[in-house]
Amino acid sequence: MDTKQYLYLTTIGHKSGKPHEIEIWYVQHNGCYYLVAEKREHAHWVQNLRATPQITFRVGEIIFNGTATIPTDDKLISIIKALMNDKYNWSDGLVVQLCADADIT
Repeated sequence: MDTKQYLYLTTIGHKSGKPHEIEIWYVQHNGCYYLVAEKREHAHWVQNLRATPQITFRVGEIIFNGTATIPTDDKLISIIKALMNDKYNWSDGLVVQLCADADIT
């Protein structure tokens, strides 16, 4: 199990076009990383990745380029919420999937 607490996600602002970084809880599953947006579609970072799904994210010292999507598979969403509950005792929100293209460091 991954013991790191935070992932650092950089999205491109849907209005500004500038990069924005957030620190957020995450879990790993089947080679991808998953986040939960407490404010769901109202979270600015979710609006950003909907406009530009190409993202950069960092876990520890490893930086990845990747693509963000909103999964719709109910079974996958249940698995991710269970993993979030196990790691953080919290999972209430919109699940977001980050899949890395390759590490860049």
